[in-house]
Amino acid sequence: MQQIVDFILELDKLKGVTRKTRPLGLDRQENSAEHSWQIAMLAASLAPYAPEPVDMNRVIAMLLVHDIGEIDTGDTIVYATEGWEERKAAELAAVKRIFGLLPAAQGEPFLALWQEFDAAESAESRFANAADRAMPVLLNLANNGQSWRENGISYQRVVGRIREPIETGCPALWAYLAERLAYAETQGWFGA
Repeated sequence: MQQIVDFILELDKLKGVTRKTRPLGLDRQENSAEHSWQIAMLAASLAPYAPEPVDMNRVIAMLLVHDIGEIDTGDTIVYATEGWEERKAAELAAVKRIFGLLPAAQGEPFLALWQEFDAAESAESRFANAADRAMPVLLNLANNGQSWRENGISYQRVVGRIREPIETGCPALWAYLAERLAYAETQGWFGA
């Protein structure tokens, strides 16, 4: 029991990992725990739009574990263009440490889910990645491009980073976003 309690208390640190996007109507940055919960809800809501059958329980589980490594590494804005290999290596070390707090029979399946999400090769992981990439876009569209403008993120950089994983994982979601991103560009909601 103590190992589970230690693990859960370690996860509480995810609430202190801030991201670049603000929650709607709030004058603070969202945290990674909020993000994980929200994208799990997004994916569950998008289930009818999955392009192939998915086990929604696996999708939600992946989304709940996918950012746990940020407890040690912090968050990197999804539109960053450099350092991804180093970042992923650091996150892998972090999740091995954190899931290692649990008995192996419980920690190893969580690590496998994290690795499946990261590889983006299964139907579930592609769908989960689509939700993960879409949520910052949805918040930015609702916030008139708040983090794009503040961080100098261009339309081309946004589309270049998110199109493939969203279009592959949930084509209907990409069709929805593409139209709105084009509109956002005409409104000047992107950085230079």
